[in-house]
Amino acid sequence: MTSKIKHHCRVCGLFHEDPPWGEDDKIPTYEICSCCGVEFGYGDTTLENVRALRGGWLSSGCEWLEPSDKPKNWDAEEQIKMIPDHYK
Repeated sequence: MTSKIKHHCRVCGLFHEDPPWGEDDKIPTYEICSCCGVEFGYGDTTLENVRALRGGWLSSGCEWLEPSDKPKNWDAEEQIKMIPDHYK
């Protein structure tokens, strides 16, 4: 896994400055994704949970947990492409 991929949320693909699961991809930060709302290390520990959370996020219209963090010209489809392959 490249280090760039480690910086993307497993649920929604949002880029995070600090890797949600640490540089070793094993120690979660327990921070909350401002886009989909997953808590790293809690909601994204299994593929089944990741897919269930993603389904809920998609069915909500990809609503941001923190709308003020949403970038201008944000494109959900482009962001979703950044989800690490193992979690698609």
